[in-house]
Amino acid sequence: MANNKRLIPSILEAVKEIKKGKLKPLYYFSGEDSFGIDAAYKLLEQKVTPLLTSDFDREIIYSEGKTLPDILNSASAFPFGSSKKLVVVKESEKIKDKKSLLTYAASPPEFTVLIFLHYGKISNPESEVYKNLIDAGFLFEAKELKGKNLVDWLIDYAESKRKVLKEDNAQLLIDIAGENRNLLETQVEKIITFLREEKEINHKVINEVTSALKEFSIFDLQNAVAKKDKQNSLSIALKLMDSGIEPTFIIYMLTKFFTGLSRVNEIKEQKLNVYAASRIVGTHFAFYDSYLKARSLYSDEKIFIAAQALFKADLLTKTTSSNPKNVIAILIAEILE
Repeated sequence: MANNKRLIPSILEAVKEIKKGKLKPLYYFSGEDSFGIDAAYKLLEQKVTPLLTSDFDREIIYSEGKTLPDILNSASAFPFGSSKKLVVVKESEKIKDKKSLLTYAASPPEFTVLIFLHYGKISNPESEVYKNLIDAGFLFEAKELKGKNLVDWLIDYAESKRKVLKEDNAQLLIDIAGENRNLLETQVEKIITFLREEKEINHKVINEVTSALKEFSIFDLQNAVAKKDKQNSLSIALKLMDSGIEPTFIIYMLTKFFTGLSRVNEIKEQKLNVYAASRIVGTHFAFYDSYLKARSLYSDEKIFIAAQALFKADLLTKTTSSNPKNVIAILIAEILE
């Protein structure tokens, strides 16, 4: 049987068109990346606002307690005195019956820009309503940026602030702050304040800002683990979690560390320079020395034990309701036993 699951276009496609000033009468923004949804909405609002001459032509509706036909009737009403009107429907995921959208989407009024904000993944994009919105070009999905896409976004964001951020330093900042774009924006703003007139955000500046603000980074945890400092490792890990760092990210970064650590002896035999060696182990060249020192403390057997502990912790966080802090505490104890 053929797979009828529909692919929802990326919200980035909508953003490209909005930046060009090409506005649609209807947008249904959905997805797990709330940052992406909010960014697209803010951009669209900026483009529509100059077309509004009356505050009465801007309406924000919270869907809870509202029926979709009432919302669509409001969107279909003529503007008071503007060429356009803007209607924003928040918490659209709470609207249970969306069938009314079929008729509206077939012929939406050109004088209205109607935006639905649906926070969360659409589980049934093959349903009639969503299929119709996809075919009409009104439905978009915001997915969490990962890997190269996230690095590129961070570089672009720094550039928009008139700062230079190279790829390896962008990755370093992501490794320190995590993949949450709100947190990354906050870190960049702190760095910009610290830099003042300087243009480049390099690894020294990133580390200086982290130290100046007395913030622990994932690399502080990594260094404590590398030195087999059990007390500091546990203290830093718990403080990272208190600051909003997810346990899954801590596990991921420690897994990445021990994977790189397992390759150090092989790299030493090849007599590679620090830049090539750091790329192979998956770290910034400024941190490669800590790998060399750690390898003298961790035998192959100890690295294997750490890998087992990390696998178990990852499984516990993803498949059980175990207290995350307990999971991380046990993980640190098992790695450093």
